[in-house]
Amino acid sequence: MPHWLERPSPDSSCAIIAEIAQAHDGSLGTAHAMIDAAAEAGVDAVKFQTHIADAESTPGEPWRVKFSPQDATRYDYWKRMEFTPEQWAGLKKHAEERGLAFLSSPFSMEAVQLLREIGGVAAWKVASGEVTNVPMLIDMCRDGIPVLLSSGMSDFDELAAALDTIRAHGDLPVCLLQCTSSYPTPPEKVGINVMRELAERFGTAVGLSDHSATIFPGLIAAWEGAKVIEVHLTLSRRAFGPDVVASLTVEEMTELVRGVRFVEAMRANPLDKTAQKAEMAAMRAIFMKSLMLARDMKAGEEITKDVLVVRKPGGGIPASEYERVLGRHLRRDVPALTPLQEDDIA
Repeated sequence: MPHWLERPSPDSSCAIIAEIAQAHDGSLGTAHAMIDAAAEAGVDAVKFQTHIADAESTPGEPWRVKFSPQDATRYDYWKRMEFTPEQWAGLKKHAEERGLAFLSSPFSMEAVQLLREIGGVAAWKVASGEVTNVPMLIDMCRDGIPVLLSSGMSDFDELAAALDTIRAHGDLPVCLLQCTSSYPTPPEKVGINVMRELAERFGTAVGLSDHSATIFPGLIAAWEGAKVIEVHLTLSRRAFGPDVVASLTVEEMTELVRGVRFVEAMRANPLDKTAQKAEMAAMRAIFMKSLMLARDMKAGEEITKDVLVVRKPGGGIPASEYERVLGRHLRRDVPALTPLQEDDIA
């Protein structure tokens, strides 16, 4: 099992999942192309959605957004999104060959079984609308693999009930994902603060499933200790489909990955300012300033305002000691514009 899906530890890195979902629009070729694009962006995993229209929907299901002129009903759309078991197996194989973990959210018991039959997934991802699907949650627990639970449509009571179901049927690693089911999600509804509340209430690993179409929430989530960041991927802002407005382009996903790894390095290395000062000794000698004399002076002369100046480089009595040095006398002759040393003054 990849390290980022094991029971989390304080030093484990954050898993970045490229959510492909239905961005392939039913095209197997596009689905494979998106795996390649995700791999090039540097993510850890790709996630699809496994829909079997007859097992999850009915012709009367309403549209969330009526975007498709080629599908008379949302049921028709789900039907067009289906792949055969062989095609799913090919996608899984392709992802793993590219070094990516393969995930797909099932939307029915039949979809769970299909994913098992092709060799399984790295973790079960429970979509926001499936949190109350108790029979499916119980069935998922049979596999003993981690569960990623999205919170986009649920309150704390529903999440608690889902966790109780999971914990009653297996000792599984669970990661709760803060999610807002709004496409795209405006900044005031991202809810990074909920991650901490989820961790405190339920004692699980936490992460973010983001629909803002920007890299910013993911970066903040990484700083806040997210174990998983899931973001939709699109090949182009001009692509067709309902999730494009809530997705990152390949270039943006690449930048998100780079940013999250940068944030992780910062988070893992808190700075000791005292130690940093010692480490910067060579730089301080160049950029800091010393007290010097504006003219050549003889031993015994008094150091007055008209002769005491501040100049680079450092290495002498620092400029911060200006007032202490004023009025002192020289122990020896000191040439102009030479950093004063402590043994130069009486």
